[in-house]
Amino acid sequence: MKPLLDEVNLQKLVQATFGLRVEIKSVVAKVPASAGTLATVFLSDKGLLFTLIVARGGQNLGDVKKILTRMNLKPEQFLPPHADAQYFDRIAEKKFQEVFPSRKATNDADLAFYRTLVPYNPALVQIAEVTNGVIKQYDSDAATHWRPGVKFAYRRIKTS
Repeated sequence: MKPLLDEVNLQKLVQATFGLRVEIKSVVAKVPASAGTLATVFLSDKGLLFTLIVARGGQNLGDVKKILTRMNLKPEQFLPPHADAQYFDRIAEKKFQEVFPSRKATNDADLAFYRTLVPYNPALVQIAEVTNGVIKQYDSDAATHWRPGVKFAYRRIKTS
């Protein structure tokens, strides 16, 4: 009964925080992603793979990207909180203005670094691929601090 309850709570959290209605087919992995961070990898009923990363403290988009790389997950899309499509750009623009008050960001490259500083906790990411079919998990005792956690082959094939 516990796994079903976790899935219902996960669905509610995703809908409340990200405005995304998703039916969870199965939870693939629930693994530590750092000393104070938990990553839940789940498959939707439409065959899409998502990762929800929740940190005890704060985390930003740059942290999430680093965690995904170390977990062997290739992101396809970072879903913004409350389905706000301009969230990452708006906050990055504010951070850019704090550093350069008299300048206006003229192109995407000006904001690239500042996007990595945008707060993103919890983070929901649609996954494109699991590299080498292994989802890694954080382990403070391992030499690289990462070890294989779950074997799961996945690659999203675009149809258009």
